[in-house]
Amino acid sequence: MKSALSAAAVLASVASAAMFNGLSYNPKQLTSGECPTVDTVKDDLKVLSAYTNQVRIYSVNDCNQGEPVLRAMENTNWKVQLGLWVSEVEEVYQKDRDELIRLAGVFDFKKQVSAVIVGNEAIYRKEQTSAQVAAKVKEVKAALAKAGLSSIPVTVSETWPYYDKTLVDAVDYVNVHAFPFWEGTKIEDAQDKVFGHIYDIQNLAGNKKVVVGETGWPDAGGNYDDAVPSLKNEHQYMKEFICRANLEKIEYIWFSAFDEAWKPVTNASDVETHWGILKGDKSPKFESPMYDCSGFVPNSKHTDSSGSDEASDSSDKNSGAGSGSKHSSGGDSEQGEVGNDPEEEELGSEDNGKSHNTDDKSEFESSSALSLKSMTFPAAAIALAAASFF
Repeated sequence: MKSALSAAAVLASVASAAMFNGLSYNPKQLTSGECPTVDTVKDDLKVLSAYTNQVRIYSVNDCNQGEPVLRAMENTNWKVQLGLWVSEVEEVYQKDRDELIRLAGVFDFKKQVSAVIVGNEAIYRKEQTSAQVAAKVKEVKAALAKAGLSSIPVTVSETWPYYDKTLVDAVDYVNVHAFPFWEGTKIEDAQDKVFGHIYDIQNLAGNKKVVVGETGWPDAGGNYDDAVPSLKNEHQYMKEFICRANLEKIEYIWFSAFDEAWKPVTNASDVETHWGILKGDKSPKFESPMYDCSGFVPNSKHTDSSGSDEASDSSDKNSGAGSGSKHSSGGDSEQGEVGNDPEEEELGSEDNGKSHNTDDKSEFESSSALSLKSMTFPAAAIALAAASFF
């Protein structure tokens, strides 16, 4: 029961108040978007070491970023979750897969690599089916096992409505995205919203661990329905989510490490450059510690994963809007060239505002324990789901 929060858990939450389980990180240079070097990654890690010892990247092949990240982490206690980008272009995944195996022969994966993530919201973007992504997971697992690295967990990052039984059965742990901001949720309701989704996914996952692979709140830009970006709201969401996650022993990757000026700003959204815990000049947005869990008490409404309360409301009028897809979560462009990002090309094909994408409703209702009957998915979110890392 989620309500059984021990004094020891409270103390543990307070003790870890200044740290993050992990941070979403794009090693491209913050202003220009130029490809990283070992030295630029080392500079980033030096700054980030005050907040975490684990980062998640979204592609090992794009901009050749896997190698400088792993090289910068040698002889340190840093961990990295390595991403393989998956899209409708199979060659993109194949290049990432091949680069992963090459890197496994060069670096000490058992020391530095905490997970391999196959795909980032590819199902949400309707670029792959869950069966296609699950097959890729099986392929990557086999390749790692052949290299003697079967101990490294392999998972998929997907938004909560699209994590179905096919994916759950394929992965070593569930890595789910949830963004109340992209559901147009008031900040006062965001804690209930996100944990309702987590509890639903836990019910679906059974005995497999559920990790929140991305969540966060922007500090600037335009409102999204009732969701208002601001420093105050970013800080409130940070404290409420992380303190509760710590109490309930839920691991997470916070989105994201830095504000990144190179990301595209379109008429679909102007919040994309404002998700970091650190500014574009690498200075912190908040005083240290960034959050303090002393005295934190989670909402009583949301203390049970039995499917009651918020868990039963997870298919309300906004549920699909922010499923976690949104904005910028993706990998980087295959070519690694500034201004030549495939995700930016996707932006031009999407309508602005919200759309009702119910084409796949029956498929997911039949394969998932989650109810998707009343979901609406914003086209802006779909377009931007791929637009920030590529």
